[in-house]
Amino acid sequence: MYRVESLLKNTVYLKVCLCEFRGAKHIDMILSDKRILDEMEKGTIKITPFDPTCLGSNSYDVHLGKCLATYTNHILDAKEHNKIEYFDIPDDGFVLYPHVFYLGVTLEYTETHEHVPFLEGKSSTGRLGIDIHATAGKGDVGFCGNWTLEISVKQPVKIYHGMPIGQLIYFPVEGEIAVKYNQKGNAKYSGQPDKPVESMMWKNKF
Repeated sequence: MYRVESLLKNTVYLKVCLCEFRGAKHIDMILSDKRILDEMEKGTIKITPFDPTCLGSNSYDVHLGKCLATYTNHILDAKEHNKIEYFDIPDDGFVLYPHVFYLGVTLEYTETHEHVPFLEGKSSTGRLGIDIHATAGKGDVGFCGNWTLEISVKQPVKIYHGMPIGQLIYFPVEGEIAVKYNQKGNAKYSGQPDKPVESMMWKNKF
């Protein structure tokens, strides 16, 4: 009985240690503020414009650009090129409504040459019922451009250009990258401009 109890205790202890190790490893994988600054100094990360007050402990706050867009057709077809129409957010703000899908853009232009960038929503925007991406929160190593935002809201909410809208976090990559995103000939969203870019699903073969 003693050997069984001892074995069970050791098993539980090993599981706890493994969980703590995995958790610590996961936390260590996210770049800290100092590491982000170091990578910017080396040129592997670029954020323009850059404001030091927007640098968090392990993230950088990005802001809403002036331009929004909506699809011109009510029914979208994944095999077709769905066109969008652009409009600027007035200085006194613009009200977003539920059941309308908006494309926005970050004010910041970014480049990431050695790490995987993730765009996540901020707690403050989430508490206003604003979602900034439907599925595409992850960037690729080599992504250069402004980030297109996939915006939807839970209830009517007034937004303003220049408001904090999300945060970028960075993860290192395990292994060597054969071809970076900005070097791929078929990269559909490389070099995104300072206005939203519509879905390029129609360029895929299916």
